[in-house]
Amino acid sequence: MTDTTLRPVRDDDAEGLITLIGGIFAEYDGVHIEPDGLDSDLRAYASYMASVEGEAFVVEGGGKLLACVSYCPLEGSRFQLKRIYLSADLRGGGMGLKLLQYAEDRARTRGAKSMELWSDTRFSRAHRFYEREGYVKQPETRDLHDSSNTTEYQFIKQL
Repeated sequence: MTDTTLRPVRDDDAEGLITLIGGIFAEYDGVHIEPDGLDSDLRAYASYMASVEGEAFVVEGGGKLLACVSYCPLEGSRFQLKRIYLSADLRGGGMGLKLLQYAEDRARTRGAKSMELWSDTRFSRAHRFYEREGYVKQPETRDLHDSSNTTEYQFIKQL
């Protein structure tokens, strides 16, 4: 898919983000998006990301959102990759790597020395991608106590 545009997320992207991420979650048995709960930040994602001093971007094409990536500072030179999701149409073609590197580069310009992320234990394809790109799975996990019964792995990369 070549007719795509990367742009900053807007609050009015809410339905597109919920559709994109909800569709990806639906690929996994028992994983559900919670736009009125755990994922309520998606309702005004630009405002949410601004409130945590982060940045978020979407890839738009064919009149819909095809991917998103976001990151924010945590403490000092520690940053967090908040979200990176790609529609099935964009997977396997290098777009995920471009988005990841874009977020890492932007974080570096803001003083990031490390990037961490949390990922659902069921997202094994994503885990392979993160590890291939230098992220190291940590022994710590966390439970989100959500309707999907999510447990997440932590990954960290030194930038």
